[in-house]
Amino acid sequence: MSGIIRMYKRDEDGVLHFREAWFDDEDRHFVVNHGVVGHQSRTEESEIGEDTSVDGLMAAFAAQCEEDGYAEIPPSEQFWVVAQFALKTKDGTERDRYLERNAKAALTAELAWRGLGTVDRSEVGNSRLNIYCLCPDVNKAVNAIKVCIRNEDLDFTKLSIAAAPHGEPTGFKLKHSPRKGAGFTL
Repeated sequence: MSGIIRMYKRDEDGVLHFREAWFDDEDRHFVVNHGVVGHQSRTEESEIGEDTSVDGLMAAFAAQCEEDGYAEIPPSEQFWVVAQFALKTKDGTERDRYLERNAKAALTAELAWRGLGTVDRSEVGNSRLNIYCLCPDVNKAVNAIKVCIRNEDLDFTKLSIAAAPHGEPTGFKLKHSPRKGAGFTL
């Protein structure tokens, strides 16, 4: 077992919580991150000795999460949220590639530390930069993306955001646009 384990649970009030764990090879720390989806999480790190089984720790974490009512949300039950930037040229410039790198890095951190999902991929074409995020909660993800892009000073005035259920890749509905009445095209 390796990588990251991420699980979710709704409480009796319908609030979505998350827990995730991973092993940091460089520092030899077992990291547990948890909180309410959409809010800054809390993180706990434990230093792990050379003789400790990382697979055993990950399995124990997964078992405890399941016992506490947490479960993975399969991609088929999540949503695609696309952050789209209008570009000046069809295939993008070096400045657009800089925007792509920085926006992906900023969004990866913003979504991850709030249990809001992952950045799946990005693409440049047709005078657009599209950053695809897989998210369990559309509205909270859209708000987090807007805040992140604005705070990182990453062309907020060129940002549109749309969302679609995972299984409907052509069913995107516009959630944010710099222009009233604008449509959304990938």
